[in-house]
Amino acid sequence: MDVRIGVTQAPREINLELADDADRKDLKKRIEAALSGASDVLAITDKRGNESFVPAAKIAYVELGSQEGSRSIGFGG
Repeated sequence: MDVRIGVTQAPREINLELADDADRKDLKKRIEAALSGASDVLAITDKRGNESFVPAAKIAYVELGSQEGSRSIGFGG
């Protein structure tokens, strides 16, 4: 699963690739907690085991992508 996080006052977004067995519902709950102010930091572990911490106050948006296998490249349908 791919996650893209937009950060305020930053020209680039944070792109993370999570493990295939990542719990989407748990991640969604943690994102909602950070965006609602219930949590001060959003912590996400990518598929290599690296942890990323983003201050909730700096998050502009979060996009949850689909599984890697379902993404099409090029002109294919």
